[in-house]
Amino acid sequence: MTTTIPTASVLRPRAEEQYAEELAYLAETDDRPRPPGWRLSPWAVTTYLLGDGDRITPKYIGPRRIVEVAVATLATDRALLLLGVPGTAKTWLSEHLAAAISGDSTLLVQGTAGTTEEAIRYGWNYARLIAEGPSREALVPSPVLRAMAEGRLARVEELTRMPSDVQDALITILSEKTLPIPELGEEVRAAKGFNIIATANDRDRGVNDLSSALRRRFNTVVLPVPATVEEEVEIVARRVAQLGRALELPEVSTGLEEIRRVVTVFRELRSGVTADGRTKIKSPSGTLSTAEAISVVTNGLALAAHFGDGVLRPADVAGGIVGAVIQDPVSDRVVWQEYLETVVRDRADWRDFYRACRDVC
Repeated sequence: MTTTIPTASVLRPRAEEQYAEELAYLAETDDRPRPPGWRLSPWAVTTYLLGDGDRITPKYIGPRRIVEVAVATLATDRALLLLGVPGTAKTWLSEHLAAAISGDSTLLVQGTAGTTEEAIRYGWNYARLIAEGPSREALVPSPVLRAMAEGRLARVEELTRMPSDVQDALITILSEKTLPIPELGEEVRAAKGFNIIATANDRDRGVNDLSSALRRRFNTVVLPVPATVEEEVEIVARRVAQLGRALELPEVSTGLEEIRRVVTVFRELRSGVTADGRTKIKSPSGTLSTAEAISVVTNGLALAAHFGDGVLRPADVAGGIVGAVIQDPVSDRVVWQEYLETVVRDRADWRDFYRACRDVC
């Protein structure tokens, strides 16, 4: 049973729903050449992702050339692999690419250790298969098969989490642009506009490495961590504001000072050195990505709204930071205590933050 819920009531609208007005505006004003099956030109897709400073809000904050290379790849016959450490917006970027190019970001395969080949190829309605034998009606198409038939983009998340034999089911699809269905004596040929965007965490190397045959069929774009504190603060502030509206949190004074503090802590612990480059520090076992910073600040907003005075303060983010840093209760706790005592305590304008973190510990 499928229940239709109004978009305004959905906890997380799809990209094509949330930004429908921007996509419609770009489609109407876009007079540049569009690849077959694309709703927008490559230039308009890039504008949608990076913003125009006016009517189009930025969805991805990072080097323009990276976005241009990704978009240009999808206009060719090569698939796109977005590679990066956790929290570098791989999934976010793939969703918005699919929304802008195909108008549909839902053709998604989520890679896990339990993903089967049917998720890439097709499965069967076994009741009908037993009753009627192999037929089109008994076939259950995968998101990839649907994308091929409809000339859209399919998304494959966490590609390297899939078993190697499942990954290799993509080779024929990407090289021949066809998917044989031997049970029916047929094949599905990809319509123009079809392509695949895959994501992979580069910390997962060695889990299920891509075969050389499969890797050759992807153009790999590495998404970097934000280059500067200012860039990361902007990303966190923008996403936190969006999440706050989506969750309908009570209005909170979102101090950039606290966001900058969270980002600074994460960046210093990630890099193993303080922002001024003077003090080397140990790094914890966790990733401390931008995505985790967004989560910490969003949780802080909820605390400030429901249990505080409506202003984001150090005590609202301290618990989230400690929880994000201390993944290993033994080694990470030592790293965090050393950081508090050797770095945070000596910063005159961080006294409240120091006390809040000490209280949590």
